[in-house]
Amino acid sequence: MSTTTPSDAVIAVVGSINADLFVRVDRHPRPGETVLGTGGSVAQGGKGANQAVAAARLGARVRLVGAVGTDAHADQALALLKDADVDLTAVSTVDEPTGLAIVQVDRAGENSIVVVPGANGTVDAAMVGAAAEVIQDAAIVVIQGEIPVDGIERAAQLCTGRLIFNTAPVPDEIDLDVVRAADPLVVNEHEGLLLLGKLAPPPTGPGERGYRDLEAADVVQRLRDTGVRSVVMTLGSAGALVTERGAIVPVLAPTVDAVDTTGAGDAFVGALAMGLARGDALIDAARVAARVGAFTCRSAGAQPSYPWARDALPDV
Repeated sequence: MSTTTPSDAVIAVVGSINADLFVRVDRHPRPGETVLGTGGSVAQGGKGANQAVAAARLGARVRLVGAVGTDAHADQALALLKDADVDLTAVSTVDEPTGLAIVQVDRAGENSIVVVPGANGTVDAAMVGAAAEVIQDAAIVVIQGEIPVDGIERAAQLCTGRLIFNTAPVPDEIDLDVVRAADPLVVNEHEGLLLLGKLAPPPTGPGERGYRDLEAADVVQRLRDTGVRSVVMTLGSAGALVTERGAIVPVLAPTVDAVDTTGAGDAFVGALAMGLARGDALIDAARVAARVGAFTCRSAGAQPSYPWARDALPDV
């Protein structure tokens, strides 16, 4: 872990809060196939909650804007947020079930996830607007794609600090000015291609292949060329690509024995936000974030696997 102390700058995370139902399988089922699994335990999740916990455990001051239901899953979903001392005063309780994610993890540690939004579907422009002060006072605002589009857009409008937009999943309809305002836009390879297609639609017609043959670095460069302020593309175990002063810089990830990759991308984003909040350059924040992401893969679950500031991170 870096010896730099996180500043008093506040990170506001606007996003989803879930209970995660975990099932382990030998391999993921094919369409129409039934396979036997083990587990069935419920843990904490949701991209917004995950990123908030990841940043807070590393020492950042974090406030979360989101919603849970009145069901039994609500307390479970909030438990590790409270344990990490995330400010939950802007988390609403609504008459909907708490968001649920059904996570399948195979023997190689790869996962597939089905998300039922529940209360997260109420985090719209009105609810986000009610938390305007939280967002406007934050040095860093983090948004993702698991809440309604108008809630995402409202959070971006209210942001007076630095906006991190992790487009996971990529919203079907999104104001592209929000995408361009991201600093950085955080995507994986698939998300990067989808967004590039929205920002700069490729030629169509017989024989046209669009962007399917582009290398990851080409996608990053083209996203920058469309006006996106900065881009971080995560590449799983291969690390990430980061735009830095007009160049595209690779960031290596440590090699670890992966047990479960669930939530590793969220840990990366939370750590990235923490680094930027304390004044790190984007490339330096991404290097720490890659180590944090690798750390989480060594144990099961999302939030329970995230490091604290005192934990030693794996080296590249």
